[in-house]
Parts: sequence; structure tokens; C-alpha cells
Amino acid sequence: MTEEKTVSTSTTGKKQRSNRVVATACFTFFIAMIGAAYASVPLYRVFCQVTGYGGTTQRVEQMSDTILDKTINIRFDANTSGALPWDFKPKQREVTIRIGETKQISYEGRSLATAPTSGRASFNVTPDRAGAYFNKVQCFCFTDTTLQPGEDIDMPVVFFVDPDIVNDPDLEDLKTITLSYTFFPIDKPQPVAQSAKPADGESSGNL
Repeated sequence: MTEEKTVSTSTTGKKQRSNRVVATACFTFFIAMIGAAYASVPLYRVFCQVTGYGGTTQRVEQMSDTILDKTINIRFDANTSGALPWDFKPKQREVTIRIGETKQISYEGRSLATAPTSGRASFNVTPDRAGAYFNKVQCFCFTDTTLQPGEDIDMPVVFFVDPDIVNDPDLEDLKTITLSYTFFPIDKPQPVAQSAKPADGESSGNL
């Protein structure tokens, strides 16, 4: 009877140790996945900007040196997400440009809040495949923006559509591209309070 109890106790101890090992492994894997997810965000953004995946537009430093006779319509969309009390919209809802032609348009924002608020814009184009050919020379995307109560802001966008788009068989009938921005609220860090100066006649050193 004593041997049976000893065997039972030993088996229970092994199961408990095994369960602890499994729990530790699962916790470690969970933490690793969180770290990988955070690390992948900037890499994913770079991948999208390079390939145009998911309707992400391209960022370039120079304008196109080729302008075609073919035109295309560009529509502009604006949204705010979450508790960001801004009136955000494009100044023009649509323009028609020649493919390869550089164009500047503007979005405008106005804070409806009673305190300073901050936001950051993300963007995409539709159809998604057109993102590989939509090139932005200047943009306000991914820039932290803070508005005071009632403050207005003008946000220009300079862009062109790559002439290579006409060689893409999947986009040969494309007439319109929509550029969309969404502003999300962000928390701005509070300024660090300055240390109080010692009063006159009061030593700031140790006694």
C-alpha cells in the first residue's frame, strides 16, 4: 500500500512539473509573438510602401519626366477615427490629370475640441493594385500633428501616377483612383516639469 502511494505521489509530481514546463513554454511563446508583432509593424509598412501592397502608395523624391496624353481621375477621401474631434476633408473632391503629370492638392483640418489634440494619418488608394503606381512627392501621412482648440491647418499632397500603369493589363480599363486618408488620435507626451529653484538664502546642497 505504501509503495502504491509513493508511485502515485511521484506520478503526480511529474505531471505538475510537466504542466509547469508547458505553461512556461506557452508564456514565453506568447511574449515572443508580441515582440515579433511590434517589430513587424515598421517592416510591414516599408514592405507596403515599396510594393504598393494593400493600396499603399509609393514615396519618391523626384517627379516623373514622362507625361502621357492619357488622363485619369483622382478622387480624395477623408476620415477621422476614434475620439478625434477634427473636421478633416479635402479641398477638392476630384481632379483629372494626365498620367505622369505632377499635381498638388490640399486637405484641411480644423480642431473642434476645447483642448489641444493630436493625430496621425494613415493612407491607402483603391483599387489596391494602383498603389504601386501612385507616387507621392510630398505628404502629411505618418506625421504627428497637434492642433490647438479651433486651430486650422492646411495639408498639401504632391503626387503623380506612374506612366507604367498603362502597361499593367489588370488596370488597362482603370478610369479612377481614390486616395484616402484617415486620422487617428494619438497621445502626446507631457513636458517634463522643471525642478523648482531654491529660494533665496536656501542652499541646494546637502548639509
